[in-house]
Amino acid sequence: MGWNAHITVACVVEHEGRFLLVEERTDDGRLVLNQPAGHWEEGETLQAAAIRETLEESAWDVELTGLVGLYAYKPEHLDHGFLRVAFAARALHHHPQRTLDDGIERGLWMSREELATCGGRHRSPMVLLGVDDYLAGKRYPLDLIHHLR
Repeated sequence: MGWNAHITVACVVEHEGRFLLVEERTDDGRLVLNQPAGHWEEGETLQAAAIRETLEESAWDVELTGLVGLYAYKPEHLDHGFLRVAFAARALHHHPQRTLDDGIERGLWMSREELATCGGRHRSPMVLLGVDDYLAGKRYPLDLIHHLR
């Protein structure tokens, strides 16, 4: 079996019409925009992974408020795809002195319009789609996710 998918989590965090994003460097050196996002790690829930990744990448503590959606994406240039679990979250507390993950340049807040004007800088098509789904009111209960041990 040569094909696999990476399971990732992301948080769509909105405050006063602006969305929390991160500028991050890709492996090829490009500076791209993404929601705070990352890989689901062994031993943690999807929800815990989303909270952890948001703190590590943006220095924001968040509270999850719902599930926005599931996004399957296979970039043509990679031998694997991604399944992104996107959560809606509320910003609680910023830790401005916190060191961000390697490759993360900074966190920033952008309106949907600002984000749409720089589509060539999005990490993937999942970035704007997640915001649009959030703005369309797509929220599913967190208890839709069951972690079995």
